[in-house]
Amino acid sequence: MARLMILSAPLVLAACVQAQQPAPAPAPPAVTVVTVHPQRVPVTTELPGRTAAFLVAQVRARVDGIVLQRTFKEGSDVAASQRLYQIDPAPYRAALASASAAAQKAQANLASTTALAGRYKILLAGSGVSQQDYDNAIAAQGQAAADVAAAAAAVEQAKIQLGYTEVVSPIKGRIGPSLVTAGAYVQASAATPMATVQQTDPIYVDLSQSSVQGLQLRRDLASGRLKGSAPISGGVTLLLEDGTQYPLGGKLEFTDITVDSNTGSVTARAVFPNPDHVLLPGMFVRARVEQGVNDRALLVPQVGVTHDAKGQATALVVGPGDKVAQRVVQATRTLGDQWVVEGGLSDGERVIVSGVQNVKPGSLVRPVDAAVKTALAR
Repeated sequence: MARLMILSAPLVLAACVQAQQPAPAPAPPAVTVVTVHPQRVPVTTELPGRTAAFLVAQVRARVDGIVLQRTFKEGSDVAASQRLYQIDPAPYRAALASASAAAQKAQANLASTTALAGRYKILLAGSGVSQQDYDNAIAAQGQAAADVAAAAAAVEQAKIQLGYTEVVSPIKGRIGPSLVTAGAYVQASAATPMATVQQTDPIYVDLSQSSVQGLQLRRDLASGRLKGSAPISGGVTLLLEDGTQYPLGGKLEFTDITVDSNTGSVTARAVFPNPDHVLLPGMFVRARVEQGVNDRALLVPQVGVTHDAKGQATALVVGPGDKVAQRVVQATRTLGDQWVVEGGLSDGERVIVSGVQNVKPGSLVRPVDAAVKTALAR
C-alpha cells in the first residue's frame, strides 16, 4: 500500500502544476483598415436655382385689323418665320396700291420737270428765258425728285404694313396657348399680345450663391488651399425636384458681380442641353458646381466615420503597435460613398472600416488591408 502511494505521488504533483499554468491569451480581433493618402478631389458646392427659357418671344400685333385665322396648334413646336396668324390684309393691299400709284405720278412729274429744265437750259444760252425762269425749273426738278423718293418710301412702308398682316414666329421654339381667336380685333397701338414662343433647348438655369461662400472660396484659392481658374468654374450637375440627377451635364456661362442687397446672394447662370424637353421654364432645381480642386484631401469610406453624442465626426485608427486610437475628424462633405476629410487624420494612417464593433480605443487588433478605390482625380 505504501508503495502504491509512492508511485502515484508524481502524477498528482504533475496535475497540480498543470492546473496552476495560465490559459493562453486570445488572439487580437481582426479589423479591416484603409490607409489614407492625400488625393486630388474636386471641390463642389450645391446651389439652388430655377430654370429659364433660352429665348422668349412675345408675339404681338404690329398692325390694326381683324384676325382671320390661326395657323398653328397650341403647345406645338414652331419654326422661325412660320406663319401663326393672318390679319385681314385687304385695307393694307389697298394702301399699297395707292402708294404705288402716287409713286408713278411722282415719277411722271419728275420726267416732265426734267425735260422742262433741259429746254430752259438751251433757251437760257440764247437769252430766250430769264435766269429766274431757269432757276425755277431746276428747283421744280429737284422737288419732283424728292417727291419720287418720298413716294418710294411710302410704297416700302405700305409693303411692310401689308407684311405685318401675316404674323410669324420670330424664333424657333414651343408655342403656348393662343391669346386671341379668329374674329378678334387687334391693335398695333396697344401691341395686342397674341401668343408666346419659348426656346427651351438649350435652357438656362439661374443659380443663387451666398456672397459669404464666394468670399471664402476666393480666400481658399488665394491661399493655395484650393486650385482653380475662377471662383466658380467647370462643369455643372443638375438635381431635379424629385431628387433624381439630370442625365446631361451643363456649363457655367457667367457669374454676376453685383450682390443682391435683399438676399445677400450673387446670381450665376448655367446652360444645359434639353433635347427631350425634360426641363421646363420655372422649375426649381439644385445644381452641383465645380469650384476648384483640393490636392490635399483624404478620402475615407463612409462606414469608417461615425458621429458621437456631440455630433462630432470620429474615426478609429490603428496606431503604433497595432493599438486602436480614436480621432476627431473634419468630414466636410461626401464624394460618392466616401467622406472628404480635411482635418484630424494624417498621411498614411490606417482607418478601421470593418470590425469596429469588436474594438475600442486602446485595444490591440490585427489589421487587414482592404481594397481601396482611387480618388476622383480630375
